[in-house]
Amino acid sequence: MKIEYLGHAAFQITTEEGLKILIDPFISNNPACTTPVETLNPDVILVTHGHVDHFGDTLEIANQSQATVIATHEIATFIQKQGLNSIGMNIGGTVQVNDLISITMTDARHTSGIDFTENLEEGGVATGFIITLESGKKIYHAGDTGLFGDMKMVIGDIYQPDIAILPIGDKFTMGIETAAIAANWIQARIVIPMHYNTFPEIEQDTELFAQLVEEASPGTFTVALHPGEDYTEELPQ
Repeated sequence: MKIEYLGHAAFQITTEEGLKILIDPFISNNPACTTPVETLNPDVILVTHGHVDHFGDTLEIANQSQATVIATHEIATFIQKQGLNSIGMNIGGTVQVNDLISITMTDARHTSGIDFTENLEEGGVATGFIITLESGKKIYHAGDTGLFGDMKMVIGDIYQPDIAILPIGDKFTMGIETAAIAANWIQARIVIPMHYNTFPEIEQDTELFAQLVEEASPGTFTVALHPGEDYTEELPQ
């Protein structure tokens, strides 16, 4: 399994059986991303909410790759109107992909209007995703969110992800202090920070974040990736 950081909140996960999952593909207008849009060929695209810095290049990538887009009902309907494949779902629901993995939609505390059209369109609610891989390993992408109690009661206690990808940029999401609390509540083995340093107003110190996580959650290790870097785990032999 490989998790590649493309910058901001965009990640590409290659599962244990080679399925490619692209999340929040803000690529071409992302100043932190060096990956050309035309090189991305995912099987599935997950969109956490309708803001342009997360929806990004979804339509172009879905068109060139024939990937299925998974998002809220409202965003999926918008995508279907563009003639592309999309599966709409909602918070608490789970869909299966190719009988290999499952995608569960989780709550997030944020807004979700589709803000890149001529008029602001309804985007439903902001969400996160739990991705359960072929081996049963779970990856949580929180989307854009503030701290909320169900990170402990639902995400941590019920879903129990192995890897948590959390925003730390502040202003629009959690900052490093509240994200460190989230990491403590979730109790994942690995925490990967996201949604920081793309723009001056969300600049953050990942070393300080890692220190706060270590102090609050000794069993959790922070992996801070630069755009283009990846985190890889092999299946045990």
